[in-house]
Amino acid sequence: MLIDWFTVAAQVLNFLILVWLMKRFLYQPVLNAIAAREAKIAAELNDAAQTKAMAHQQQDEFESKNKAFDEQRAALLNKATAEANDERLRLLDEARKSAEAARALSAKNLLAQSQDLHASLVRQTQQQVYDISRRVLSDLASVGLEQRACEVFIQRLQAFDGPARDELADALQATREDEPARLRSAFELPAAQRGLVQAALDEWSGQAIVLTFETAPELVSGIEVSVQGLTLAWSIADYLSALSSDVCEPPRATERS
Repeated sequence: MLIDWFTVAAQVLNFLILVWLMKRFLYQPVLNAIAAREAKIAAELNDAAQTKAMAHQQQDEFESKNKAFDEQRAALLNKATAEANDERLRLLDEARKSAEAARALSAKNLLAQSQDLHASLVRQTQQQVYDISRRVLSDLASVGLEQRACEVFIQRLQAFDGPARDELADALQATREDEPARLRSAFELPAAQRGLVQAALDEWSGQAIVLTFETAPELVSGIEVSVQGLTLAWSIADYLSALSSDVCEPPRATERS
């Protein structure tokens, strides 16, 4: 029987190609998967070993902390026992101080009530004198109290001099619609008096100013102009202050033993 060497060679070549293909597409992926699995298992074992070592370390730390905690607890118990008596003494002292503060507050409230009564009496006295003055001036003069108050205010404005005058004049010149000067009076000024005061302030400051008019009964028949924290005022309250201090001397606080 003759051997066909070409066929043999072809079969050998086919076998080698088959082996290479099986290794390339079958065995090699399996080998790679096995290698990856072994590497993963090795990494997990390494992590487990590290976790175990960390657990032992944490256990040692926990036991050490427990020991320190027990020592601290014993020290705190001893300290708490020592501080209990101090706290009792502190509370007793605090109660004493609270009682003293309550007595002082009661005395302060009584003084405040007395001062409120005094202030109310002063306001009533001022208002009564104002009412009487208004009626008397209305009977004796041909002009009302409002007109006279405006005249006195304008006279005081014209007599105002010194560094404060320049400061007030500069502030009035800086007025504008969103930041006007305020003129407050104890009564609502008629249009004629408003015009007089406006003209006087314009002339005094050297230019037309922006001015708003407000009513403030607490001025007790008076007029004041204020701008940028500066104020120029005239009021019957200025003349009544001495009277109110003489008539309604506020009571003084007395110490209680």
